[in-house]
Amino acid sequence: MKKADLLSTLFVGIDVSSRENVVCAIDYEAQKLLRFSVPNNHPGAIEMAEKLHAFLYGNRDINKLMLALESTSFYGIHIANYLSSCELLMPFHTHVYCLNPKMIANYKKSYIDLGKNDAVDAFVIADFARVGRITTAPWRGSQFLALQRLTRHRLHIAASLTREKTYMLSNIFLKFSELSMLHEDQQPFSDHYGATASSVLTDFLSTEDIANMPLQALIDHIGQKGKNRFVNPGHTASLLQQAARNSYRLDKCLYEPLTLSIASSFNLISAYESEIKAINKAIEKNLKGLDPNAYHSLLSIPGIGPVYAAGIIAEIGSIDAFNSHSALAKYAGLVWRENQSGNFRADDTVLSKAGNSYLRYYLIEAASHVKNHIPEYAAFYHKKYDEVKTHQHKRALALTARKFIRLIFGLLANHQLYSKSRVSQI
Repeated sequence: MKKADLLSTLFVGIDVSSRENVVCAIDYEAQKLLRFSVPNNHPGAIEMAEKLHAFLYGNRDINKLMLALESTSFYGIHIANYLSSCELLMPFHTHVYCLNPKMIANYKKSYIDLGKNDAVDAFVIADFARVGRITTAPWRGSQFLALQRLTRHRLHIAASLTREKTYMLSNIFLKFSELSMLHEDQQPFSDHYGATASSVLTDFLSTEDIANMPLQALIDHIGQKGKNRFVNPGHTASLLQQAARNSYRLDKCLYEPLTLSIASSFNLISAYESEIKAINKAIEKNLKGLDPNAYHSLLSIPGIGPVYAAGIIAEIGSIDAFNSHSALAKYAGLVWRENQSGNFRADDTVLSKAGNSYLRYYLIEAASHVKNHIPEYAAFYHKKYDEVKTHQHKRALALTARKFIRLIFGLLANHQLYSKSRVSQI
C-alpha cells in the first residue's frame, strides 16, 4: 500500500468474543478515533457498519477502510463475512483480514506498559494493521468458506474413524487376543473391519465357540458372510480356529459386554464411512462452482486425488494471494526457524507450525502419496531420511512437503498441468 493510501486509511481492530465485538479505530498517526462495542450478532454487525460509515462519511480525509480481527476459532467468521460484503462500506475500498493470534500476541509484547482488556486488544490489532505487518490475503468470501467447511468436516470424520478403529482394537484384543497379534501372512482376513471379520467378532460370543465349532460349519459361515469371495475358505477357517485356540480365555461375564462394544464400534465405523462418501460427493459438487483450472492442475499430479486437491484449494483459496512459494510455505507453517549467534549455528532447527494447520496437514499427506508416484520426490525423501538418525520419517516428509509446495505454486500460478519435464525446473 502506498504512503498516500496509508494516510487516507482508517485502521480498525476488532476483538472478537462469543457475545461481544470490541472495536478500536485509529488513523496512520495512531490516534484513537473510535472506540465502541457491539453484540456479536447480526444487529450488532449492522450497528458496527453504520457507525463506521457515519464516521467515514463525515471525514473526507479518510476514504479507505482496513478491518482486522484475530482468527479466534469460529466466532469471527460471521462478522468477517458480513463486513467484507457489506454494501454500506463498499465505497471505502473495504478490506477485511483475519490474523494469526500468535502474531498479535508477539506484537503486543513490544508494548511494555499495556494492560489486558478487550479495548487494549482491539487497539493492538488495529496498530498491527497500521504498521503494515499484514502479509495475508483479505477475507475470501463464502465460496471458499463453503468448501473449507466440507473439507475440514471430512478431516474431522476421518480422524473420528481412525480413533474408533484404534479404540476397537483394544476390545478385540481382550476378546480374541491372538487375532490382533498375528503376522500379516497368518491373518485370516485381509480387511480387519470388513463384513466377515465383523461377523466372526460379533456373531460368536466367545473364542471357545469358534474353536469348538465343526470346521465345515465355520467354512460355510465364512463363505456366506464373505459372499463366496474367499479363494480358499478352508484355509481361512483353519487359521481362525487356530487363533481361537491360542487366545486367552476370559470369564463368561466379560464376553457379552465386549461383544456389544465391538458391535457398536463396527456400527460407528460403518456410519463414518458412509458419511465420508456423502461428504466426498458434496465436495466434488462444490468444487464445480470454484476455479476448475486449479482443481485440474492439482489432479494432474500423480498421487493427488480429489480429496487432497479439494483440501489444498479450500485452504489456499486463490494462488494470487501469494507472491512466491516461500509466502505459501510460511502461510502453511512449513518453515524452519534459524538458530544462529556469532560463530554458533544449531544443527537442529524447529518447524514453525505457526501457519494454517489444515493446509499443512493436506500438504504433508499429499507429499506422502506423491513420493510414491514421482521418482524425484522419492529420491529427495530418502536423501533427507538418511541425513539424520532421529525423527527420520517426520523430518523427511516435512521437507518433501516443502519441496512439493514449489510444484503446487508453479502449476497454480501458471495455470499448468503436471508434466515430468517441469519437475526438475520447479
